[in-house]
Amino acid sequence: MKLSPKVEIVIKNYISLFNKHLPKTLEGFYLHGSIALDAYVDGSSDIDFITVTNRRLTEEDTEALTAIHTTLATNYNKPEMDGVYIMTEDVGKLDQHPDDSYPYYNDGQLYFGNYFNFNPITWWLLKENGVSVLGPSLEAYRMDIDGNQLVNYVQENMNSYWVNRIQQMEGSIDKISKLSTNDIDTEIEWTVLGLLRQFYTLKEIGIISKLGAGEYGIRHMPPKWHPLINEAIHIRNGTKQRESQPSHERITALIEFSKYLVDSCNSSIFPNKYTHNT
Repeated sequence: MKLSPKVEIVIKNYISLFNKHLPKTLEGFYLHGSIALDAYVDGSSDIDFITVTNRRLTEEDTEALTAIHTTLATNYNKPEMDGVYIMTEDVGKLDQHPDDSYPYYNDGQLYFGNYFNFNPITWWLLKENGVSVLGPSLEAYRMDIDGNQLVNYVQENMNSYWVNRIQQMEGSIDKISKLSTNDIDTEIEWTVLGLLRQFYTLKEIGIISKLGAGEYGIRHMPPKWHPLINEAIHIRNGTKQRESQPSHERITALIEFSKYLVDSCNSSIFPNKYTHNT
């Protein structure tokens, strides 16, 4: 895969800094996320990474890791890095022991603990579309993730995180409607395209980018929802026209769409499993 020149520069400097601060430790470096889906956008996408080391990194190593990421963040405002440091035995792992701790870098901060979410989406994407930059090929790792694990994870997420979020929105329509246009745009993009990504996974047993999910939604959702989906697509790719619809109507439409999509998935894909009413 041909990487963006900006991504190549950041990665090259990252590897150089890593070998300087933690010599003879780097075993593998791999990319997932938007880069793996060929949906990377300069200026907005992150570099989602998995770094494999030949020893377990500890809190004593966080000073070196902080120096690496601080230098990169200072030299390159974008793209930001977002990833975790693990060993070969951790690749593909879903069950974490409470005592397991990993350094991970997210949103400009380095953390150390067992809070990194090793989930089927990450491993599926790494297995099916991951980009090997350094180290053994991804085929060399044992990643036994299967479609059932992926679907089960997504359905649970849809009926916990997303259902709770929809219910919170429904109870706060007036408050949300008073947000700025940009904030409401962000809410519409995040919710519409996020749910459509899950819709795609449940239907196709695969993973797709946000824009790809929007296009999939246009093909598979009733025409009633096409204006909202197109709006989310235009927000995502920066081509949104000036907003004329009142904020309250936009939020109401967003809630109705979200409830429809969740209920549709539950009734057609998981009949009789989820009975809550969004």
